[in-house]
Amino acid sequence: MLHVKSFAFNPFSENTYIIYNDEKEAFLIDPGNMPEAETETLHNFIKTNELSIKNILLTHAHIDHILGLQWAFDTFAIPVLMHSDEKEILDSASFTAKNYGFFFPAFKGEIQYIKEGDKLNLGTEIFKIYDVPGHSPGSVAFYNENNGFVISGDALFMMSIGRTDLYKGDYEQLISSIKNKLLTLPENTKVYSGHGEPTSIGFEKEYNPFLK
Repeated sequence: MLHVKSFAFNPFSENTYIIYNDEKEAFLIDPGNMPEAETETLHNFIKTNELSIKNILLTHAHIDHILGLQWAFDTFAIPVLMHSDEKEILDSASFTAKNYGFFFPAFKGEIQYIKEGDKLNLGTEIFKIYDVPGHSPGSVAFYNENNGFVISGDALFMMSIGRTDLYKGDYEQLISSIKNKLLTLPENTKVYSGHGEPTSIGFEKEYNPFLK
């Protein structure tokens, strides 16, 4: 059985996720911890539950989803997994931070690239990767069929979708990603988004005004 723990971090209220199994193996997804107190909260949860972080995953590399990335890499000494189309976004993080009025050093660490069709294993559980570009060029979603949930990043939110006015955002591409990838999942699939509360595929099919 898999467990999903979420933390709302940083001024953007970004959702950082830890997915872990009963054997205490875990994925850390989109580490957005920024001040020391948030980092301590995240690290204490990992230590208290005696979790072993097997992978650091990024749904995409916008600044709010990577504020704790260097800490995560330095702490757990494992590669960061993301889509190759997000490398430019990650590399521009320092410039983006400057526009928001704070300093953010460039990430220095090992990156491994993932894409649709790849599968990730957490113990015996399999995660399928879906390319869902539009909010950013290399956005991906992580789907676990056995436990019936998907980590959607900033592609799909409860009754909303990701913004597309940022660099390399594309509204039509995002709508296509959602309809042709995420909405093909079973309706009872739980959706863990990059911001806000969880939702479900069936609920978004019925009520999301952007998908009518």
